[in-house]
Amino acid sequence: MRAIILAPLVATFLVVGCASTKVEITGSQLKESLCQPGKPPVSALVYWSTKWRPDQKEPKLREAAAQRGIQDFLSRLGCLSVVGVNRLAPEQALASNDDLIRLASSVNPRPERVLLIVVRELGPRLLVGLPVVVEGGTEVLVDVRVLDARTSKSLANTQTLWRNGGTFVIKGVKTLDQDMSAALAATLM
Repeated sequence: MRAIILAPLVATFLVVGCASTKVEITGSQLKESLCQPGKPPVSALVYWSTKWRPDQKEPKLREAAAQRGIQDFLSRLGCLSVVGVNRLAPEQALASNDDLIRLASSVNPRPERVLLIVVRELGPRLLVGLPVVVEGGTEVLVDVRVLDARTSKSLANTQTLWRNGGTFVIKGVKTLDQDMSAALAATLM
């Protein structure tokens, strides 16, 4: 009798799966958070772009989700005063630090920080086969640079691979905005 009752519960757990978040950050990371709660807000100018792989599906939809995620992340920071969020063309995604500082110098008031966010991957992922039957979730891959606009010093130059998912987890595109925001929080805070 107990086996009959437990069997559906075990089957439900196996179908639903258990999601977890893994973050891998490489490169030169910030020594401290982008801004500190309780201190005066830091003014920042944000540039963002994409550098998709050649076979990227639905890039326009992913770009819209990336933009919403960036705006969500920035709106949650009371310790950051955003003076602008500007989209760069994909060919500008590799702009030099000097080019970014030059772009930022025309903004009034002049920001204290300049951020470049380059989205390389934003979407669901699904692996079927061995060693696990099904493993999925969502993935964000971003390059982030932070510059001190006054000194032109590089404060961070990182690549973050943020994944949420696991065995028997299947996710679509509904959470991509929140996933983008969470990946930026992991990188900058």
